[in-house]
Amino acid sequence: MESENQPQPCEEKPNSYVIRPRFDQKFRSWAAKEIISQILRKRLNNEVYTPENTHEMCILLADEIKHTLKKSLLLQRYRYSVQVIIGEQKGQGVKVSYRCYWDSDTDSCAEASFSNDSLFCVTFAFGVYSY
Repeated sequence: MESENQPQPCEEKPNSYVIRPRFDQKFRSWAAKEIISQILRKRLNNEVYTPENTHEMCILLADEIKHTLKKSLLLQRYRYSVQVIIGEQKGQGVKVSYRCYWDSDTDSCAEASFSNDSLFCVTFAFGVYSY
């Protein structure tokens, strides 16, 4: 009985000593941008801006984009972060920027935007290699 409550030792995995991804395993901004654009068009094409639903819509879009990037790009050891900004379309201007500290050889980002008569959406997806 006592052995059932004892923590099991972790299975040790040998170190792969991989500190950089192969060229074909790097985050591809163009591929990520296409995925993001498709999701935004599919989800927001007929949406009408309502401030009450914006928070939940941002969370759902970010989760779907992150899940789709993981499933589609199949990049090992990459971590994804997605930021979604949605606002009401009233003809105003908006500037969005970001600043990151990362390894420019392995890490990158993709951005895509969408707008209809009612709303605009700006989305950033960051792919960061985990050493």
